[in-house]
Amino acid sequence: MSKIGFLNNIFTRNSEIASSYDFEFYYESSQRVYLKELALETCINFIARTISANDVRFSKDNKRIKNDWDYLLNVRPNTDQSASDFWQSLIYKLINNNEVLIVNINDNLLIADSFYREEYALFPDIFSNVTYKNYTFNRKFNMDQVIYLTYNNTKLTKFMDGLFSDYADVFANVIDATKRAHQIRGVVDVESAQSFSDDNNNKLQGYIDKLFNAFANKTLAIVPQLKGMKYSEISDGTTSNLSIEEGNKLKRALTDDVAKILGIPTALVHGEMADLDKSMKAYIKFCINPLLKKIEDELNAKIFEKSEIQDGYKIEIRGIQISNVIENAEAVDKLVASGAYTRNEVREKFGDERADDPELDKYVITKNYQTVDATKGGE
Repeated sequence: MSKIGFLNNIFTRNSEIASSYDFEFYYESSQRVYLKELALETCINFIARTISANDVRFSKDNKRIKNDWDYLLNVRPNTDQSASDFWQSLIYKLINNNEVLIVNINDNLLIADSFYREEYALFPDIFSNVTYKNYTFNRKFNMDQVIYLTYNNTKLTKFMDGLFSDYADVFANVIDATKRAHQIRGVVDVESAQSFSDDNNNKLQGYIDKLFNAFANKTLAIVPQLKGMKYSEISDGTTSNLSIEEGNKLKRALTDDVAKILGIPTALVHGEMADLDKSMKAYIKFCINPLLKKIEDELNAKIFEKSEIQDGYKIEIRGIQISNVIENAEAVDKLVASGAYTRNEVREKFGDERADDPELDKYVITKNYQTVDATKGGE
């Protein structure tokens, strides 16, 4: 039996070696789903945690009031969630799914896992097949009976899907190239003059299989060497510049792109302290405030009647977007001393409730801010 013929027989029995002998290399690109999950979880949960720390306030004529909705939205929305968990889950679904539906069942606010929306031109839309925790309600809900929010990012979602696909391909190539660069390669020489019986063929096949398994995905392997066979390792003597750092750079770049899309300064996502104050202001202005405005509008429209809104009832969400009054003490003094705002109005702007003292509703002005005419004739 010729050497080539004998090897063909062996390669036919060993599929791993056969594919190499025929020079057919297939490198399937992994989808790397965890890349998408990593970027989304990092950025969406960053926003969700921020909004979950806010306080929903009900007021009439700028004076805070307490009611059942205040308890639901700030303490215990349902039997299984705290308020912070509820808001974090709501924001995650809103951004990730582009919409979120909340139904009120016996004073329990439930975030639907799935639903079907029937849209109408001149009548309220209807939601059916509303499912929560594997339970589907047998009733339909009108738009005015639910809290429904949309993120309006349909095109954004498509863009992100394409972005993730591209990054997944590049990341897969980096990982595969790194593996190949550090892969141990070797060849087995067999004496062509040696004759083999079926029994010897089986023994040789078993040896090659063990040899292959010993070196596969292992950093160190020691195997016995048979007489008439020689294993030699092939190395080009070069080292690869690819490393885990390359993969980390790709993951960071993907997270940065997602953060920019959602309006989060990248410095905040990575915990960088440089220009923290500027980053926080941009984050609140371009990311958090639009979301809070969307939620406020929906809550006001669904919880209060038109007449109640006209009578001074309203809902505000206050929290991280409120400036620190201690850090802005000088600005507070200027606002009051210039007569631009009353002290109660300043309290509201910094997230505090109005005080009952009538004196705090009066405008105060210092002599430094009086007109020139007001000081004529005086010393």
